[in-house]
Amino acid sequence: MIQVAPSLLSADFARLGEAVTMVNTSRASMIHIDVMDGMFVPNITIGFPVIKAISTIAEKPLDVHMMVMDPGRYVGLVRDAGAAIMNVHWEACTHLDRVIHTIKDAGMRAAVTLNPATPVMMLQDIIRELDMVLLMSVNPGFGGQSFITNTLRKVRQLRALIAESGSEAVIEIDGGVNLSTAPALIEAGADILVAGSYVFGASDPHKAIADLIDLA
Repeated sequence: MIQVAPSLLSADFARLGEAVTMVNTSRASMIHIDVMDGMFVPNITIGFPVIKAISTIAEKPLDVHMMVMDPGRYVGLVRDAGAAIMNVHWEACTHLDRVIHTIKDAGMRAAVTLNPATPVMMLQDIIRELDMVLLMSVNPGFGGQSFITNTLRKVRQLRALIAESGSEAVIEIDGGVNLSTAPALIEAGADILVAGSYVFGASDPHKAIADLIDLA
């Protein structure tokens, strides 16, 4: 079954508590939280005190996506904020193997994100250590962007790499996910769909989440 992770980046930040409650009562599997530092990406979002506040009312695991420079500096803070998954960018880590093992030693699941222009094969020497790989299907930094179709080829490549290596990593997709793009992503081998604008821009977010899940 396909899993859905609503992205709070597209929620009304003045009503974050209501957004989290909506996800709690939905069929979503987790809550996706984007942390941006204004350096790795040209935007700044929420920080650790807000994530901690979210964790006190969240009933679904927190998937914290670190769109920041040198994310290994923040492993302890991400853990203490209540994250179940810490997601770091390949492009932002000089010593990725060390960061992955630090995340796992902290008791979280370890995930790596690839930007649209980063080849899947950059993960061939680390894939067996990962719990999840996130493929960006838009350029990171802002919500509401259009889906990059080359992502479908990358999903198939990643699925093959996972199979060949014996990795147990799942594949997550973030960017431009909706009822038009999701069927092809699922067919290509995606396991988890991050959905922001599609969910929080819907008149019935619960139904929007359920409609994605029911595609599989």
